[in-house]
Amino acid sequence: MPLARAKVNLWLNVVGRRADGFHLLDTLVAFTDLADEIEVAPASTVSLRVVGPEAPALEGDSDNLVLKAARLLAGRAGLAPRAAFRLTKHIPVAAGLGGGSADAAATLLALIDLWRVAMPEEELFDLAATLGADVPMCLAGRPALATGIGERLAPVPALPACAILLVNPRVALPTPAVFGARRGDFSPARPLAGGWRDLDDLAHDLGRRGNDLTEAAISLRPEVGVVLDHLRHSGGAAHVAMSGSGATCFALYGSIAEADRAASLLPASWWRHAGRLA
Repeated sequence: MPLARAKVNLWLNVVGRRADGFHLLDTLVAFTDLADEIEVAPASTVSLRVVGPEAPALEGDSDNLVLKAARLLAGRAGLAPRAAFRLTKHIPVAAGLGGGSADAAATLLALIDLWRVAMPEEELFDLAATLGADVPMCLAGRPALATGIGERLAPVPALPACAILLVNPRVALPTPAVFGARRGDFSPARPLAGGWRDLDDLAHDLGRRGNDLTEAAISLRPEVGVVLDHLRHSGGAAHVAMSGSGATCFALYGSIAEADRAASLLPASWWRHAGRLA
C-alpha cells in the first residue's frame, strides 16, 4: 500500500513567469512522515470513499485527484477504470503540503500494481505531470530541487537528520489566489552550491532563500503571520518558514523532543504534526 507523504517546500523562489501565465519556480522539496493512506481493491466500477480526520474537507468533491489519476492511467493503458479506493486523509486540504498531489501519485503506483500495467518510468512521470505540477515530485518521493513549474526534478545531497513541526491555523489557501496576490520582482535562480554539513548549515541556506509567497499568503490570511511569529518566539527552532503557498508553516528542530515541546505550546485550535523529514 503506497503512502501519500506530505511534501514540504523548504525554500520557494519565484524566478519568472511563462507566456501561459504559469510561474517558474526554484524550490527545495522534501517529504515528511505525515501521510495519507490509499487502499485499492478490484471492482466493477471506479469509486472512492474518504475517511480519516481530514475527510470532512473533501465532502462534495466529486472529482478528487484519486479518481482523475485512475481514469487517466486507465485511458493511457487502454483499460476500463475499475477499482474501489479508500483514502484515509491525514494531510490538511489546501494547506501547501501537496496532499492531493501525493494522493494522485500513490494512486498511480497502486494501480500499476493492481492492473499490472507495464509503463516506462519516463512515460509515468509525463502522465503524472498532466495531473499537476507537484505530482511528479510526489511520485519520486525523495528530496529534490524542483524547477520549471515544479515538474523538473534534480537530485540533491542528503538532508541532515532533523525533526519538523508542521502547523496550520485551520485556514485554507488556494494556490492560484496566493500567486495572484504576489507582488514585486522575481528572484534570481541560484545554483545549489553543494551539500549541508548539519542542520545549522541547512537553516542558513534556507534563510538566505526564503519563500517568496509568504507576504502574499499573509495578505490573504493574516493568521499565517501569527503562526510564523509564534514559532519564531517559542524557542529552539533552527528555521521557521511557510511551506508552498501556505497556509501550513513549519519549524525545524534538532530532535523530536524539541518539536513536541513546541507543539505543546500551540493554541488548541491549530492543527499540528511533529515528526521527521522522511
